[in-house]
Parts: sequence; structure tokens; C-alpha cells
Amino acid sequence: MNAQPQAVTEPRPDLAGLLRKQRAAFQTHVPNYAARMDDLARLRSAFKQRMDAFIAAMSADFGRRSRHESILSDGFTVLHEIDHIRANLRRWMRPVHRAASWQFWPARGELRYQPLGVVGVIAPWNYPVNIALVPLASALGAGNHVLLKPSEHTPRTGELLKSFLAELFPEERVATVLGGPDIAAEFAALPLDHLFFTGSTQVGRLVMQAAAPNLTPVTLELGGKSPTLIADDYPIEKAAGRIAAGKFINAGQTCIAPDYVLLSKARIAPFVDALRRYVTGRYDQPAASADYTSIVNERQYRRLRGYLDEARARGAEVIELGAHDDAARVLAPTIVLNAPDDTKLMQDEIFGPILPLVEAESLESALAYVNARPRPLAFYLFDEDRARTERVLRQVTAGGVAINDTVLQFAQLELPFGGVGPSGMGSYHGHQGFLTFSKEMPVFYQARFSSLALLRPPYRGYADRLLRFLTR
Repeated sequence: MNAQPQAVTEPRPDLAGLLRKQRAAFQTHVPNYAARMDDLARLRSAFKQRMDAFIAAMSADFGRRSRHESILSDGFTVLHEIDHIRANLRRWMRPVHRAASWQFWPARGELRYQPLGVVGVIAPWNYPVNIALVPLASALGAGNHVLLKPSEHTPRTGELLKSFLAELFPEERVATVLGGPDIAAEFAALPLDHLFFTGSTQVGRLVMQAAAPNLTPVTLELGGKSPTLIADDYPIEKAAGRIAAGKFINAGQTCIAPDYVLLSKARIAPFVDALRRYVTGRYDQPAASADYTSIVNERQYRRLRGYLDEARARGAEVIELGAHDDAARVLAPTIVLNAPDDTKLMQDEIFGPILPLVEAESLESALAYVNARPRPLAFYLFDEDRARTERVLRQVTAGGVAINDTVLQFAQLELPFGGVGPSGMGSYHGHQGFLTFSKEMPVFYQARFSSLALLRPPYRGYADRLLRFLTR
């Protein structure tokens, strides 16, 4: 078993000083197109060269993390995002013509995309490279200076991020600060031009509260319980495989992992059997498989085991699809049947490889169950009936939806990613990330001649007639 890493003790960061330094640098020189493209090119090249080091750091922080999953979720995603930004940045930066209302002709309007200034990014531990560097790339593409706060729960990765970015950027352009919850609280309270936070709903409330006195705009990427609904005529083996792939990647430590599955009673046993075949075929024994990831720390592992203990004590059926390994913090994929609604398993975001099944005998009852709960970050529907699918889409509101698959909506750079209500506010990825870190500044250009000059005191004659025409 790998011992849990201890955070490196270092001088308390001067957050206010870093903010002043970055703000002064931004006011002196706003990065232009060439500077932004150069920043992104250097970030991509250096990250590709250091990817193995990042994969090793994440695996050390988790105790064991699938190398292939790390490449896919924290390597490919970062490279893919940077490539997309660089391919489209010139077009995104270009002012967009907007017609003036006909009453104001021959005036004209346009939208310009101005960088906000100094933005803060607070990254989580579950995908500690992806959700640090993707918002960073979006912020740099939009022309901002950035303060980054990695999670203290993945200290090796945080240390590597700090040294890696310090080699690429001067402190007044990008600065990384390390530390625990007290540093995070101070970070969130800075008078930033924008604050981007990814984490739990509970902590998201605290972040928003800390940002409020400064009226700092926030993007909150949170979580919640993402439901999955399987139609009665959808192939159960296919559904099980696609749900399992999204649920068990990173051992379920994913904000958009399917949290629970709604299906009819007759399909529960076949679904359990299909999941068992998937786990056996993909991992053999999860506790010994290099392709199956450990739970990040002892606290999270005990939380998950506590969910199972409570559910079992309350009469739920717990079906373990492999052996757990307490010493290595490996929690095997586990199915739970008939868990009472008031158990923590059914109230909290699970964030682990535990999948409750909820009996729903009709589409109406399934939708009522989903809509009686907070709006989720993700909703998954497995149904090949187009009319029924359209009906579901009209009745459900979620941060994002995937039809007949899970989690892959996150990787679509032409689709914004973000929550709604308790699952978050604001969005990013692709163009949406550029917009999140930009001020869409409207500009009105008056023409040499303006007929509205006639609407100035003293109001009489022509002004009366013109006002009657405009308000007819």
C-alpha cells in the first residue's frame, strides 16, 4: 500500500500580492492574438513532454490509477482542448457585427471580446490535471492572467503543476498556489475578475459566499446525483456496458458518473447479470487490476464503505461484483437494490463505484422521481424510440444529456459543459470556455448624421410627430 502523501510545507502564499502583480502586468500589456497562441503552443508542447510525469504523479496520489484512463481523461482532453482553441481563436476574437435598430440608422453595432483581467481557477482532486489545465487554457486563450489553486488532496500532482507552470510562465502571467482549505477560502475571497470553481455543491456554496462581498463573477462546476433511465425495450446488455464504462472509470470518482439507474422490476435481474459479466470481462478481479483505480484517500474510502454499511443495515441488498481491498483503498463495483430514499447513499452524490438501482414501472413514475429531486449535472437516457426520447427531453432539465451512452458529452467541444441550479452555474469547453473568460462588450457606433438629434429640447413640432410615430 502506498502511504498517503503529506502536503509539502512551504511559506504561506501572498495571494493579495500575487493578484496585485498580475493585475499590474495585465494593465501594462493585454495579451494579443500572437501572445495567446504562443502561450497555448508552449503549454501544449511542454504538457505532451511531461505527460508521463503527470500520470505517475496522479497514480501516486490515488495509490493506484489506471494509466490508460489517465491518458484518456487527463491527457487527451487537455491536448484536444488546446488544439481546438488554437484552431478557432482568431475567429473567436474577431469583432461580430450587430445591426443597430432601424430607428437609429445609419448607426451600427458590434460585439468585441475583451479579456476579463485576472481570473482564479480552483481545481478538484478527481481529475486534477484535466480540470486545472483545461480552464487555464480557456482563460489564456481569452487573454487573461491566471491564478491557479490545485487540490490539496492530490499534493504530488499539485506540486508538479506548480513547477511545470513556473517553467512556462512568469508569475505575473500564471501563478500556482498550494495549500489546504484555509488557502482555498482566502483564494475565493480575492477581488478577482472571475472565479472558476469545480467541486462539490456544499463547497460551491461556500465559494459563492466568499466571492459575494467583492461581487466576483463565478462559474461553479458542481455535481449531484445524475440519473440514468433505461427504456423497457432497450437492449439490456448494451445499456449495462455503456453505463458501467461511465460509472467505473476512475472508480466512479467522476462528477458526471451515472449515480443511479431507473428501470422496470423485470429488467433488474438481467441488468445485474450483465453488469457482472462486464466487470468480470474487463477487470477480472478489480482489487488486482491495473485498469481499476483506487479511492483517492482513506476519508473518501470510509465514506463509501459507510454508505454500504448503512444501506445494508436498513434492509437494502448489496451485491459486490468483486472483492474490496481496504489496505489499497480499492472498492469493487457494487450494486445496491431497494435502498431507502432517506439513506445517505440515496441523498448524497455517491462519487464512487456504487450503483443503486431504482424500480420504476412507467416512464411517468421515472420522470416524476427525477423531477422531484435537485436538477442534475447529467441525465442519461437509453431509448431508441425517438418520440419517447423527445418527450423525456421536454420534461427533464439537466446540466447536460447523453442519449444511449454516458459521460461522453463532456468531451464534445462544440457543446458547453456546465450545471444548472444545485449542479452549478456557467459553462465552459471550446468556444463556451472562451466566452466564459471574456467580456462580450457591446460597442455602438454613431454615424456622422443622426436623425435622433432632432429629439432634443425644445420638444415641439417635428419632435412631437416623430414621437407619435415611434410609439404608434
